[in-house]
Amino acid sequence: MQNITAEQVTKCLDYPSLVDALREAFQGKITVPMRHHHDMEQPNGQRESTLLLMPAWESGKSVGVKLVTVSPENGKKDLPAIQGIYILFDGDTGTPKALIEAKTLTARRTAAASALATSYLARPDSTRLTMVGTGVLAPNLIQAHAAVCPIKEVAIWGRDIKKAEDLAQEMNNLGFKAHAEENLEKAVRTADIISSATLSKTPLISGNWLQPGQHLDLVGAYRPDMREADDEAIKRSSVFVDTYAGAMKEGGDIVIPLQNGILTKEDIKADLFDLTQGEHKGRTSAEEITYFKSVGHALEDLAAAQLVDKRINGI
Repeated sequence: MQNITAEQVTKCLDYPSLVDALREAFQGKITVPMRHHHDMEQPNGQRESTLLLMPAWESGKSVGVKLVTVSPENGKKDLPAIQGIYILFDGDTGTPKALIEAKTLTARRTAAASALATSYLARPDSTRLTMVGTGVLAPNLIQAHAAVCPIKEVAIWGRDIKKAEDLAQEMNNLGFKAHAEENLEKAVRTADIISSATLSKTPLISGNWLQPGQHLDLVGAYRPDMREADDEAIKRSSVFVDTYAGAMKEGGDIVIPLQNGILTKEDIKADLFDLTQGEHKGRTSAEEITYFKSVGHALEDLAAAQLVDKRINGI
């Protein structure tokens, strides 16, 4: 069984290729049971951690399962919130094929899923991106969105301005024109695409700030009691999700509006299956505000792991 490192995962999963792999996976026949989600209490008043078990298989080809923990307090310890491993098996014999470092796999597939949605929901001429959050996902999301839109300018907002400045410098070193922005309202109002990846329990983004033609990509707030955008953002937007089952159960940016009657299931325009399979065209006008909520899906992990396996072994 191969042990595949974070460096190998990064090398294998360039964003244009990964976005294409996810598009094909959502169009294909991968089986995905509902993931196991277990909240775990932590001592000394710390926020709960979460254990996720995410299986998926493609008949006769591959079987995979991701084991992940999400620990919101890790930022205080200079550690990524997401930790985990991915185990890939041969779909015919059941033989373990690879043990893949999952923090990088998760970050890249999560960013690529947002970029896949953006390819249907953002204006094709979107050049200005605002990144809300400065964690591990942030640089991945910036690069992934730039793989599907002509992103030239990046504003970065974070609760810690020093972290925003450091990320801006990192992005500038990669060829972006990036800067840290202390005023979140200004950063949102002046963007074409707003991507948010935080662990906020209360809304950061006001719907009153949104402008015609914008695309809002919500990646954080992975629990039902967490939110990154308020009810007004829902009211003003056409709402899309990665999957109906996951978003309606796990993501507070969808669950809470459903509970308070701001949103109904019928109001959700489409998920990534509908978009990739042509059941919904996505954005319908240049003035439309689009809203995408992602909670993650095991199909994405398997597609990413298959691409890693293919490239490592020259299949």
